[in-house]
Amino acid sequence: MKMFSLSLSALAVVLTACGGGTAEPGIAASSATVSAPTSAAPSKASVKEAPALLRFRGAKLDGTAFDGESLAGRPVVLWFWAPWCPKCQAEGPAVAKAAQKYGDKVAFVGVAGLDKDKAAMERFVSRTGTSGIVQLDDRTGALYKHFKVTSQSSYLIVNPEGGSHPAVGPLDEAELSSLIDKHAL
Repeated sequence: MKMFSLSLSALAVVLTACGGGTAEPGIAASSATVSAPTSAAPSKASVKEAPALLRFRGAKLDGTAFDGESLAGRPVVLWFWAPWCPKCQAEGPAVAKAAQKYGDKVAFVGVAGLDKDKAAMERFVSRTGTSGIVQLDDRTGALYKHFKVTSQSSYLIVNPEGGSHPAVGPLDEAELSSLIDKHAL
């Protein structure tokens, strides 16, 4: 019996060590996967190796595959939202305007999560005018987990070197632009 208790205690310690904490409130994953580098030697085609933060794969709301490593070497704004979130709903037009303002200088990626209804996610994109940016389907929560996002509306501003700055919304266009200028460019 004593051996059984010790075994259970050891198992509890191991399982506890597997848990994750978050450094920033609001920031935690989706239906994405985290991937390790595929080869030791960089390919001639790759300009810059992706930082660990951008090593993920997912699917866009339209079902096409998305590779986070494609964002390496550029400024990125990740916007984590949920279709039922009134703050997110109000922020959508500001995110769309900021994406238009920065054009090709900054990649904008919406991460739709905290819901299982893909149709609701698609309606959200249509209502908020954010169809012009990449929108990822994170119904599984893998991307929220990968990025340590625990609530919507959250942002992760990533600079070209892979450094990041978390922010929790709601943010208007001026606040979002200020964060981009300060932390991504």
